[in-house]
Order: sequence, then structure tokens, then C-alpha cells
Amino acid sequence: MTDSDIRRWLSRQTKHPVGLISWATVSEGDRAIRRALDEAAERDEWLVIVDALEDKDLVEIGEACADAPLLTGGSGIAIGLPPLIIDRGFAGGRTKPFRGGRGAGVILAGSCSKATLSQVEVYRRSHPSMAIEVNELFDGRLTADSVAKFVTDNRGLDPLVYSSAQPDHVRSLQTRYGQERVAHQLEQLFADAASMIVREGFDRLVVAGGETSGAVVNGLRLSAVMIGPEIDPGIPALAAEGAVSVALALKSGNFGGVDFFAKALRTLAAA
Repeated sequence: MTDSDIRRWLSRQTKHPVGLISWATVSEGDRAIRRALDEAAERDEWLVIVDALEDKDLVEIGEACADAPLLTGGSGIAIGLPPLIIDRGFAGGRTKPFRGGRGAGVILAGSCSKATLSQVEVYRRSHPSMAIEVNELFDGRLTADSVAKFVTDNRGLDPLVYSSAQPDHVRSLQTRYGQERVAHQLEQLFADAASMIVREGFDRLVVAGGETSGAVVNGLRLSAVMIGPEIDPGIPALAAEGAVSVALALKSGNFGGVDFFAKALRTLAAA
């Protein structure tokens, strides 16, 4: 970022005026925010930046936008929405008791973020670990079957399978094989391996990496999950029931503390 004023950035991407509702207005509450939004609409401001400093500001913004048919923003803006959704009868606010997995656990890590690299380094010191070598994947020496065999051979030891690597190494592989080809092959490997592992009775899966998580969910053909207790900020325990019964933790790369993998497996079991 070469300019901290988001209005100026957005102004380069739209023909319409970009508005701002400052924190001074936000601090006056949801009615003041709503009035300011109405005034912005009258000025033909299609995009409006709304300041926030604390969680209570996000709650007030949610109240002000309660009747909006579509609301976009950072995930924090959702803090104030659940009570509104429940009050309007769109949800009951009640959940069934969360059931975790009672079987074996495994970690699948595809993220190369700094946080995930630290988590991998800490976890593999005390658990069986398998590093995915992209060269072996492309020449056929490494398959989903071999990944599943490593995991099942270490049943009960909560093994780790990871393709996470330092940025320089990742760039060299992408240069050699192509960025999209590397990503596709790794995602397919994790998706196929996860499906095999779950069929072998593993029902606690911790997955690191946004694309890796998406690939695993698709590989398991999950259509819905129940949200359970929070493991780390922004990362809940999840449970899928039906054709596939499994407890999951899905995280983007830079989420979670260095001990996240072990903590997640414990939460998925205890839930």
C-alpha cells in the first residue's frame, strides 16, 4: 500500500464518488450511521468506507445495515449480525450438542504461510511426519495411495502430511512446473488422500490452507457442517454428519498459534 486512504484507492476503480463515514459518526450509534448512509446514497456514493475502532463499532454498523439486502466487508462486520438474523426469525439461535470425532486424527497442511510453517515445525518434532515432494508427485512416485498408507501406518499417532515449504523453494517449483499445475496437483492429492483416510476410519481432520481446505471439503463431498467450539480466534471446530461423519478444523494459512495442530486435535476429540 502506497496510500493509506482507501477512498483514493477505490476512486481509481469506479466512476462513482466514494464516500466516508468517519468514526466520529460511528461512535454516535446505529441511527447516526444509517442517516449518514442515506445521505451518501443521495450523493450517488455507491461505495462507502465506514470506520471502526472497536467491536462495538462493528455491532453498531450491523444494526445500521440490518435492512440491507447485501452487505460486504471484512469478516469482523459479521459480529453484530447474528442477533439481527435471530430477531427477524431467519434463524432460531439454537444448536444441537456438538459431537467431535472419536477415532484417529491426522493433520494435512498445504499452506506455505509463515504461521503454518511455524506450526509444521513445532508439530513434526513430536509426531510422524511426511513431507510432500512435488518432484515425486509429478513423476508418479508419490500418489494419494502412498499418502494414505503413511497415515494409516501411523494410526493413533496423529500423523502430519505437509507440502508446506519456504517461499524460495515454492517459487523454484512453480517456475519448473508452472504455478497452476503445482497448485492443482497438490490440491487433488490432498482431496484424494483425505477421502481414502476417512474411509479408513479417521474422523478428526485438521487442514491448513484455504485452497487445501476447499480441496478436502470437495474430496469428501461435504455439503454442510455444524459449527462447534472455537479452537483459536477465527477457527471453529466443525462436524459433518451423514454419508461422511467427520470432525474438521479448516484454517487459512496465517491463522492459529504455533501449537494449533495439537490443540485442534484435542478440541475435535473433546467436543
